[in-house]
Amino acid sequence: MNDPKHPELHVMEEPTNDFLDVAIGFGAFFGVMLLMGVVATVIQIMTR
Repeated sequence: MNDPKHPELHVMEEPTNDFLDVAIGFGAFFGVMLLMGVVATVIQIMTR
């Protein structure tokens, strides 16, 4: 059962949720870009 030559026999120990992984990644990237945009806008407004 634990023969490394047959990967199809190995049960996935930690099931993954790909949609949640993509959603978290997209949300984090969106948050970073939004923060950068807000900071750049504030800097531009204050330097006028």
